[in-house]
Amino acid sequence: MRITEAAKSLGTTPRMLRYREALGLLPSSRATRTTQRQYDGRDLAAVKLALELERRYDVTPAALAFALKALAEPSVAADIRDLGYRTGRLTSPPSPAEIDRERALRWLGRSGTLPPPHNRPR
Repeated sequence: MRITEAAKSLGTTPRMLRYREALGLLPSSRATRTTQRQYDGRDLAAVKLALELERRYDVTPAALAFALKALAEPSVAADIRDLGYRTGRLTSPPSPAEIDRERALRWLGRSGTLPPPHNRPR
């Protein structure tokens, strides 16, 4: 279907569909410069899901597109994770030594309630 029909069936405008497409919130188009994009069921389902997520999480289409970029590009995800640690919204990851200690305690059948080695009585 053409963009006008697709927009009407989704309760949005052709302009918003073009904006969402530019943000990467629609599957890749198979249209060429000389042909108009035809919207199929897959396209409509993607836009419906995007609209639902935007409403549910109260985010803009641009914020949703950035979230997809963060999921798709490991370097972006790492930068966002670093920001989360620096702002305190994420807790710092455990050090390799802490991970090994917890793993050893689990293998021994103990919980991680033992004090760190430097605090234990001698």
